Amino acid sequence: MAVIFVTDGEQRAALAVVRSLGRAGRRVVVGSPVAHPLAGASRQCSAAVVLPKPIPSGVTYAKAVAEVLNDLRADVLLPITEPSLLALLPHRTLLGDVRLPFVSAAEFANVCDKRLVLQQAASVGVAVPRETAICSAQDGELVLSSWTAFPAVVKPSRSVISAGATGFMKVGVAYAADRATLGSVLHALPAQAYPVLLQERIIGPGLGMFVLMWDGELIAAFSHRRLLEKPPTGGVSVLCESMPLDEELLALSLALLERLGWRRGVAMVEFKEDCDTGARYLMEINGRFWGSLQLAIDAGVDFPAMLVSAAVGEVGKRMPNYAVGVRLRWTLGHLDHVLARLRGATTQLHGRSARIDGLRAVWDFVRYSAPPVRGEVMRWSDPAPGLRELVAWVRALS
Repeated sequence: MAVIFVTDGEQRAALAVVRSLGRAGRRVVVGSPVAHPLAGASRQCSAAVVLPKPIPSGVTYAKAVAEVLNDLRADVLLPITEPSLLALLPHRTLLGDVRLPFVSAAEFANVCDKRLVLQQAASVGVAVPRETAICSAQDGELVLSSWTAFPAVVKPSRSVISAGATGFMKVGVAYAADRATLGSVLHALPAQAYPVLLQERIIGPGLGMFVLMWDGELIAAFSHRRLLEKPPTGGVSVLCESMPLDEELLALSLALLERLGWRRGVAMVEFKEDCDTGARYLMEINGRFWGSLQLAIDAGVDFPAMLVSAAVGEVGKRMPNYAVGVRLRWTLGHLDHVLARLRGATTQLHGRSARIDGLRAVWDFVRYSAPPVRGEVMRWSDPAPGLRELVAWVRALS
């Protein structure tokens, strides 16, 4: 029986991976800096071990992972988050003979660079939002006086930056409705976050094109639409739906990945669809497992199982069909979304009062609580992760 070691067990994507591989008959062990990680509670998890947090040099983290791999005699290593991949990929030689089914460290770093990705996108005909690069806080002062496209988005070129000896720091996207807010956002950024991208904001649903490539060949593809996000202004998906495979978006995604030299592993190419014009604009590429992975598995495209099969040399089914209209909900994330809208958070729906919008949010929560909508974390067939997440959520409120 193949032994799979999955890092970042506190992530929902790790839980989806563990459930998938456990059902496929693999022995799955989870690592995490959290003592009791979400994925470690799954009935499909054989064991959980504590790892240090990934750090910029990666050597300490890679050695800790290598020790676990050696003890387990693991066949495949699946890092889940960007920090773990940034820490491990440059140190493959420390990891022994384990299969690490991802691209090289340099290729992964390129995909993490949003500025580079958007530049390459334009060269292959992929539409990108109007944007400008701000290389420093001083440059930001100059841009403030000339930028007119509001609402605007401030997006760090890299989502994960070095925080010195303490590890990595995640820098999120921020929104600015006017010039004064934009100035405040830029001034609040740490120096390490630059360069950042200033973009016009595209109002509309997020579209994800998920692919699995192996030695340049497309093994599987899947497409979804985000219906609700946390925070409501835009963020991680809390309610999403499988949609028919868009051949145009798939072709554009593959052309962009080829341009970036991406020939192996999983990736999500993320777009936004303008609700007024229907135009689709590239947002970013995630060269790793994504938050809504469970939706693809439920619909019929089991990316984790297929990736591991490719890594160990097993020939599996190529380009599986999947069900359209399958919906997945992250229940506690959806509840956070509702609470934010009840407090008057801005949504992408204009012309609606905060009170009416809050009531609509409550109704959406109720109507998406029953089948056929599927729970991402909370599942009767594997209830422990949902209970563990609920306890942590309640403690965070107190």
